[in-house]
Amino acid sequence: MAHSANQDWLARSQAAVWHPCTQMQHHAQAALPTHLPLIPIASGKGAWLYDFDGKPYLDGISSWWTNLFGHANPRINAALREQLETLEHVMLAGFTHQPVVELSERLSALTAGSLGHAFYASDGASATEIALKMSFHYWRNLGRPEKAEFLCLAGSYHGETVGALAVTDVAIFKDAYAPLVRGAAQVLPSPDSRLAEAGETPADVAHRAASALESWLEKHGERTAALIVEPLVQGAAGMVMYDPEYLRLARQLCDRYEVHLICDEIAVGCGRTGTFFAHEQAEIRPDLMCLSKGISGGYLPLSIVLSSDTIYNAFLDDSVARAFLHSHSYTGNPLACRAALATLDIFAQDDVIAVNRQKAQKIAAALAPLAEHPQVKHLRQRGMIAAFDVNTDDPHFSRKFYRAALDHGALIRPIGNTVYLMPPYIVSDEEIEHLARAISGALERAR
Repeated sequence: MAHSANQDWLARSQAAVWHPCTQMQHHAQAALPTHLPLIPIASGKGAWLYDFDGKPYLDGISSWWTNLFGHANPRINAALREQLETLEHVMLAGFTHQPVVELSERLSALTAGSLGHAFYASDGASATEIALKMSFHYWRNLGRPEKAEFLCLAGSYHGETVGALAVTDVAIFKDAYAPLVRGAAQVLPSPDSRLAEAGETPADVAHRAASALESWLEKHGERTAALIVEPLVQGAAGMVMYDPEYLRLARQLCDRYEVHLICDEIAVGCGRTGTFFAHEQAEIRPDLMCLSKGISGGYLPLSIVLSSDTIYNAFLDDSVARAFLHSHSYTGNPLACRAALATLDIFAQDDVIAVNRQKAQKIAAALAPLAEHPQVKHLRQRGMIAAFDVNTDDPHFSRKFYRAALDHGALIRPIGNTVYLMPPYIVSDEEIEHLARAISGALERAR
């Protein structure tokens, strides 16, 4: 057999790169059916990725939920080329620049001005850390240091840095680091619509979960700084979906007990759920909002925390100790901000939210036959996110499915026994059908 370019890059990567979210032994022994192949990618175009031997893979999960408008998007490329000739980076402490100002203004406008200031970092976990610190420090500045505890939903995921792990409730990410992690409370039950009992609607489940939140805040509200939620879809928990009613009730309870509501829109923002921000479907606004992933179109590391003016104003003082001194070297990087501005331009110019509603219907139709599969349960969808659970006791199901999907020319990476789609918004009808066929084929091989 001829030695391929893929094999060269594969060997070099295994010798030098420590890959994320992976047991590296599974790459080293990828010939085993339960282990994972490492796929060297040479290029991307539109919704497709290509390896060094030219094999195509349809990016059904938007490269970890980041890519909105396809790889090598000509409009984002053009914006970055122009920015490269102007300003690649300048520190944001004591300086400012056009892309970061314009992006901050446009994001605030998308919240109708309710979140007036933007603080910048590079990744989602950093945004979580920033939002938690802002909430804690806000109460401290107000002379209420007792409000220092945080609350999250059962099954929540907000990142893997030490602070973010405090409000993450996914054991495989958290357990090994338990001695390092500050405690936080998880409110049970989750508003997960799959928990509906006979005759219950998703809104009924939301009310039950909100009642549990109310009971918790009655006892602990005086010590609680903030509740953090992933609006409508809890991603790493297995694409858990819930009714917007929970957010409406949570907002009311947070107001009643003087607790900040932090919306983690890192995965679900930027149009993924059918509105630009997921929380809009509940007709509420948070006190703090975290953005990342798709905000730069999937091009460059960028995260943002948007804050209410009430929170921002609590840090204004002659005392430096009352300032928010958190910083990152590449905070507000002009290239990343310019990619985000180009991304927002595409949303505005192409009426993306409306177009996505039509694409979501095509995804639903393509996946509908799976509802009849004997092992498929809880087929569900929220906007451009579709998912279902597979009834299997095979602990290696996710790896087997992933490998089988690659063989069918699709990048689809299950979370445990949950298979999901989150494709780029430029995916065509034919590409949606390709993903549906890949899922069906992979399911037959992996089950």
